[in-house]
Amino acid sequence: MVWVELVTALALLQFIVFGILVGKARAQYGVKAPATTGNEVFERYNRVHMNTLETLAVFLPSLWLATRFLAPYWVAGLGAVYLIGRIIYLRAYIANPSSRSLGYSLSILPVLALILATLVGIVRALISG
Repeated sequence: MVWVELVTALALLQFIVFGILVGKARAQYGVKAPATTGNEVFERYNRVHMNTLETLAVFLPSLWLATRFLAPYWVAGLGAVYLIGRIIYLRAYIANPSSRSLGYSLSILPVLALILATLVGIVRALISG
């Protein structure tokens, strides 16, 4: 389980780092709080941060639910793909928002796989009594 715990800690740290990047962009592009608009590049950083929060709310529970039905190293591996996907998403979205598809796919597909594995595990458990 230590690998799943590591992925969890890294996902939380990644979210914090993305928030720091928003703060730096706010200062760099002169977007005064509480504004969330005013500079396109700042808005991209902010959107990546908010999208990461949205996916994190599904990723973390699915990560931990899946550990009941999958080997922890598989769960951690899918979690690592998610983390890499978020980095690719950040880089692509900042450069050109229309190029974010690969990063988004690498973020959401592991989440869907974790949810599917959990549902299959639950159904199997219900059938076997």
